[in-house]
Amino acid sequence: MTITIDTAPIDEHGYLVHAEDATAQLCLALVRLETELHARGLPRSAVGELRVLAVDGAHAAELVDVVAERFDDTTAPAISCVEVERLALDGMLVAVSADVTARTRTTHWKKDSDMNPSLIETPTLRDAGTVFLPDDPGYDDARTPWNLAVTQRPAAVAVPRSIEEVARVVTAAAGLGLRIAPQSTGHGAAALGARSLDDVLLLRLHELTGVTVDPERRIARVLGGTLWRDVVAAAAPHGLTALHGSAGDVAVAGYVLGGGLSFYGRRHGLAASHLRAVELVTADGTLVRATADEHPDLFWALRGGGGNFGAVVALEIELLPYPDVFAGMLLWDLARADEVTRAWRTWTADLPDSVTTSLRFMRFPPIPELPPFLSGRNLVVIDGAVLEDDPRAAELLAPLRALDPEMDTFARIPAEGMLAVHMDPPGPTPAVGHHALMAELPDAAIDALLAVVGPGVQIPLMFAELRHLGGALAVPHDGALDRLDGAYALFTVAPAPTPEMAEAGTAAADAVVAALGPWASPRTFLNFADRTIDVATAFDAESWARLGQVRRSIDPSGVWTAAHPVGTA
Repeated sequence: MTITIDTAPIDEHGYLVHAEDATAQLCLALVRLETELHARGLPRSAVGELRVLAVDGAHAAELVDVVAERFDDTTAPAISCVEVERLALDGMLVAVSADVTARTRTTHWKKDSDMNPSLIETPTLRDAGTVFLPDDPGYDDARTPWNLAVTQRPAAVAVPRSIEEVARVVTAAAGLGLRIAPQSTGHGAAALGARSLDDVLLLRLHELTGVTVDPERRIARVLGGTLWRDVVAAAAPHGLTALHGSAGDVAVAGYVLGGGLSFYGRRHGLAASHLRAVELVTADGTLVRATADEHPDLFWALRGGGGNFGAVVALEIELLPYPDVFAGMLLWDLARADEVTRAWRTWTADLPDSVTTSLRFMRFPPIPELPPFLSGRNLVVIDGAVLEDDPRAAELLAPLRALDPEMDTFARIPAEGMLAVHMDPPGPTPAVGHHALMAELPDAAIDALLAVVGPGVQIPLMFAELRHLGGALAVPHDGALDRLDGAYALFTVAPAPTPEMAEAGTAAADAVVAALGPWASPRTFLNFADRTIDVATAFDAESWARLGQVRRSIDPSGVWTAAHPVGTA
C-alpha cells in the first residue's frame, strides 16, 4: 500500500520554525518525515518519491541536494522540486511530500473483545499516536465529553497532542475504513452520542492547545483544542479580547465553526464572521489552509457550517480592542418575573447595537457550594455587556435599574471578567436542553413563557434563557451561517445526573420550546442545538445546497462525521 506523508517545518504545536530560511526549514521538514517513518515502523528505503514544495523554485537544485545528502545511494528515492505559489503558513518557504510504501501486519485479538472488526487487521492506528480502544485503560476517560449526560462509545478514541499526530491518526483511521468525528470539549456532544459510533474514531483535540497573539494585526492563532479562557488571557495583556461565548471552558473551534454568539455580538456579529484562516487536516492526512483567497469555498463553509469538513487544528481569529468593558448582571426574585420580563422586552426593542444582554429564569438547588444569594432560590437575572463609556452605559441601563434589583453588579471590569458574568457551570456537567430562535416576543409569548417557567411553576430546569439578537447579528456576512434569523434566542437547560432526571429535563425543555412555538422562527442555531435536529433548518436553502457541494468535494468518501452532519455524513 502506498501512502503520502506530508511534513512541514513546524514544531509540535504547529508553529513555524526557521522563518525565511529555506534550507533550515527543509532540514526540519525532513526530520519530521523521518520521525513519521519511525512512528510507522518504516525504513527510509520505504520512500519511493519525495517532492520538495518550494515557494521559490530558483534554488531547486540546492534543495534537492539537501535531500539527497540524507539518503545513501541504495535508499535514495526519486527527488524533485515543485514550485508552489504559497504554503500553509506565512513565512513557510518549503515543505515535503513523500510517497511511501507502507507495510501491514496482522494482530490477533481475543474473540470476546469489544474491538470493532475493522481494527483487527493492522496495528497502524495504535502506531499513529495516542489511541484508546474499548478494552484499554483510559478509554472511558478519553471518550467522555464535557456534557456528562452523553454516552459516546466509539470504535476508538485518539488524543493527539500535535498537528502531525492528528495527520497520522487521520490517515491511519481513514485507511482502515473508519469514519472520524473531531471533538474538542464535547459541550454539544448529545447529537453525536445519540448515534451509533461503532465505525467511528473519536478524535479528541483537547490536548492540542496553544495561543499566539499578534497585537499589531489584532489576530490570534489558536490551536484546535484551545479554550476561550486561554485566548482571552493571552489577549488581555495587549488590551485586546475576543468574540468569546459566555463560558471560558468552551473550545474556540466548535464555537466558531457553529457560528459563535457573544455578548459583544450585537455590535460585532457572529464570531464566524471574524474568522480569518483555518488550518485543517483532510481525510487523506493533508494539512490545508483555508482563507478568503485560498480554498475560498471551504473557508465559506467553515464559517458556520460546523465540523463536517476535516479536523480543524488551528484558527486565526480577529481580536477586539477592549481592555475593559461595562458589564454585569441585575438580579430579582422570580416573583418579579412578569414585571421584569416585560420591561426587558420593551427595553430591548429600542437599544443601540452596543448592548447585548440575556434574560434568564434560574432555579438553584439548596446546596452549600452555592453562594447564599443563589442557593435554594428561584431568580430572574438580566446580564450582558454595554460597549459604551460609563455615563452612557448608566443612561442605557437606567430603565432596568429603576426596577430596583436586589443585586446590581454592572460596572467597568477587565475584559477577562466577562467570562464569569453569566455564571455558567465551572466544569463538566450532565445536562439536557432545547432551543429555538424567536421571531418576536409579544405579550402573548411572555404569557406563555411565564405559564411554564414563571413563579409558582415546579419545573426541573436549571434555566430558561432569552438572548437578545439583532444588530450586527442580523447583518449578512460571507459565510455558511451568514446571520441569525430572529429577534431573540431561546435556550433551556436541565440537570441530568440520572436517566430519570434526563427524561424529566428533556420533557421540561420541550414544553418551554413548544409553549413559545407560535412565535418561533423556523430556523435553528447549531451552537444551541443540544440534540439531533434537521440540520437544514440552520441554513437558508441556497447555503444548505452549497454546503453539501463543498462537503462532497472535500470529503467524497464521507470520512468525517459531526454532531450536526451536512452532505455525505
